[in-house]
Amino acid sequence: MRIGEIAALVGVTSRAIRHYHHIGLLPEPARRANGYRAYTVRDAVLLARIRRLTEIGLSLDEVRDVLADDAGRELAEVLGELDADLARQEREIGERRRVLAALLEAPPASDGPLSPALATLLERAPVAGSPAAAKDREHLLLLDAAGGGGGAGSELYAALRPLADDPGVAVLYERLDELAGAPADDPRVPALAADLAAAVPDEVLAVIPEGEPSAAGWGRALLDDYPPAQREVVRRVMEALAVRVRARRGRSG
Repeated sequence: MRIGEIAALVGVTSRAIRHYHHIGLLPEPARRANGYRAYTVRDAVLLARIRRLTEIGLSLDEVRDVLADDAGRELAEVLGELDADLARQEREIGERRRVLAALLEAPPASDGPLSPALATLLERAPVAGSPAAAKDREHLLLLDAAGGGGGAGSELYAALRPLADDPGVAVLYERLDELAGAPADDPRVPALAADLAAAVPDEVLAVIPEGEPSAAGWGRALLDDYPPAQREVVRRVMEALAVRVRARRGRSG
């Protein structure tokens, strides 16, 4: 194969291949009498390996280390690993297409395309003028967009359905709305935080990812979205739920 042919086969550019040659990541192949590089199947496998490793976020130096470990392996073994990786990608694409098909079948929503599980949850939630409820809705939309609406996300939305059906939740949102302009040390904060945490069903705790809820990462971004008193309420709720999650997992372990 010539450079343009192997580039098209693997899905990279000829410029990228020349760069890999330049930095010593991809060995220079033998050249024909006319001066053109002559690439083999092994070169194509190695180039595909480089592409995949860079796609998953490895730096070129890290890729070099992985390839050094591959050097003593048989071609059939490396090909088998690449085939397994392609099969995994096919499964992921299939799952995304199934979610997309469900989105295309669902009626259009003003919030944009939603996963079927979240759409079902929001349909059950009462329509209210609560700013705090609207903020929670935005957070769920962000979670849905970030996670693709599958797996743990679907389980979480299903677990939240009892809250959507509970009329007492609207009262809790009203109390949270009343704290919009209050300071973090407002005396209403502790009681509201306790009531909100108590309203969360155990089924929700069962599907919370390991290490959550926490005031870091996603939790930090969520907290920063609230004014002082509401932020303190949400922070206390997250702490209370984290204690319940640890206790639950301790009993199950």
